[in-house]
Order: sequence, then C-alpha cells, then structure tokens
Amino acid sequence: MKIKAVIWQEDGVWCGSVPTLPGCHSWGDSYEHLLEMLQDAIQCWLEVASEPEELEP
Repeated sequence: MKIKAVIWQEDGVWCGSVPTLPGCHSWGDSYEHLLEMLQDAIQCWLEVASEPEELEP
C-alpha cells in the first residue's frame, strides 16, 4: 500500500504528516529516521482506526 506524506525540515528536524490520516504526524533527527517514525505512526493509526468503537453505557 502506498500512502503519501508531506515532509519538510524545520530547525534541523525532519517533520512529516499524512494528510489522508487526520492527526498522523511524526518527526525524526534525519530523513531516514523520519521515514521509520512515519511508518510506525501510520501502522499505529491504522490499528487504532480498525478497532471497534466502545459504546458508553
């Protein structure tokens, strides 16, 4: 699966955001580190989104 991310560098830190997954953002000390962190953030976002919603009593 391919997911597009917006990546930029700010104050020496690499930042990334996934527009199609609201709230899915990450950062890294290097470009490679950011890619690893984004992969983890995307995986976690998808896992949480696939969990059934709990209904309050």
